Amino acid sequence: MTAPRDIDPITLEICWTRLVSMVDEAAANLVRAAFSTIVRECNDYAVVLTDAQGRLLAQSSYSIPSFICTLPLTVRHFIAKFGADSFKPGDVMITNDPWLGTGHLPDVNIAVPVFHQGKLVGFAASVAHVPDIGGRLRSPSNREVYEEGLRITPARLVTDGVTNDTLVTLIEDNVRVNAEVMGDIWAQVSCNRSLAQRLIDFLDETQLDLDRLGTIMFARADAAMRAATKALPDGDYQNELLIEGSEGDIRLKCRLTVRGEEIAIDYEGSSPQVAQAINVVPAYTFAYSAYALKCLLAPEIPNNDGSFLSIATTAPLGSILNPRFPASVGARAMTGHLLPPLIMGALAEVLPEQVQGAPGSPLWAVQLAGTHDGRGFATTFFLNGGQGALHDRDGLPALSFPSNLANTPIEVLESRCPVKVLRKEIRRSTGGAGAHRGGDGQIFEFRIAADSPVTISFMANRTSFPAPGARGGEPGQVGVMLADGAPLDPRLVSVLAPGTVLRLETPGGGGYGPIGA
Repeated sequence: MTAPRDIDPITLEICWTRLVSMVDEAAANLVRAAFSTIVRECNDYAVVLTDAQGRLLAQSSYSIPSFICTLPLTVRHFIAKFGADSFKPGDVMITNDPWLGTGHLPDVNIAVPVFHQGKLVGFAASVAHVPDIGGRLRSPSNREVYEEGLRITPARLVTDGVTNDTLVTLIEDNVRVNAEVMGDIWAQVSCNRSLAQRLIDFLDETQLDLDRLGTIMFARADAAMRAATKALPDGDYQNELLIEGSEGDIRLKCRLTVRGEEIAIDYEGSSPQVAQAINVVPAYTFAYSAYALKCLLAPEIPNNDGSFLSIATTAPLGSILNPRFPASVGARAMTGHLLPPLIMGALAEVLPEQVQGAPGSPLWAVQLAGTHDGRGFATTFFLNGGQGALHDRDGLPALSFPSNLANTPIEVLESRCPVKVLRKEIRRSTGGAGAHRGGDGQIFEFRIAADSPVTISFMANRTSFPAPGARGGEPGQVGVMLADGAPLDPRLVSVLAPGTVLRLETPGGGGYGPIGA
């Protein structure tokens, strides 16, 4: 990519940083305005700014990594669907189609076109995991996307300032907690509009051409990634791992081909798609592949579209990493979150000081729904396992990687749904041993305090296959899930009676290096 040279480096840095600051301010607005704990407490959202072509200019600092690449792609789908010439000030687009967005239905994508002096200059976009999207609860046991809730194909939520009341009613009538869901959606709209206004103010002040500024930013990020890639020895690097599935073990296999300044990742040899909700759409496959390489090669460069131009991913159609519609995908994180440790394992020998042991639980999630005191409730909360150890230090306990999600505070959880937390503590000595020890998991024990049976589902990895260590480090301990002391299958939706006590023990992270090294 050839960059214009009429913006000096100091001005470029100031403008680049300002764009990131604008997005971070809009993200703070979203958190303050959101209704659900998933956004306010758990960071399950992202805000981005794109140019008029849908290319990523800046993203919020606390974004979920999977949204780095998926949300700009969603903007490009909006452009292809409606046509750039059709957009007007006041328009708001919406979709949660997994194949056009982040890979599962609970993530609602919102985009607002930004006009400056009558010209379309970009899009302010956000995505947030809403507290409910109808259908069955999110669970690995779902067998096709139609079970998983309301699928909103690309539509205008607002057209030229006029709200699509029919669409709003459709959403409200198909979710369990409609006030929370629509509250989060309107919070996203407000967030996007605030970002759009900040961009307009920035362009008024600087009189810069955003396309030219973006082109320079893309070129700088692209050059940094290519330089880091070129430092790797050319060659093919392979790795594979097994994960637990409801109907047999699932294999993930990758071959990384490094040729000069570019990296291609081929997932041929991975398992075929399954009639379970752990399938991963291609955009999500690319996002977590690109995130892993960004962490390894150029973590200090702010993310934009140029960061990923030198990376390509392929997976056979009909495989677990490129399923055919209408595959179920609601629990896609159970597979997709394992791509970074898969890639790090492949590159461990050539990047020994950049990789880390595998995380204990890339993500554990609990979904609860039911009624209490005559009112319906639906909530999701997250638990984290131990971080994998690094070459120079132990892994941290109960840390979310690669998802960047926060543990839900006890007080917030108890205030939003009928549960009583009995225990929350570090699960000691569960990280893998090694020259540096993997991070420990956690113990989380709670009692169902509802006055009627509660429907519950889980996303939980590493209950059969532990997190492997890196470069001779030992694996962490597997996770455990109990209901009233008896093993509970996390791959199934369960109905639990009031008073049931659940004990969740998340896995430990993998160690780094052999003991005594």
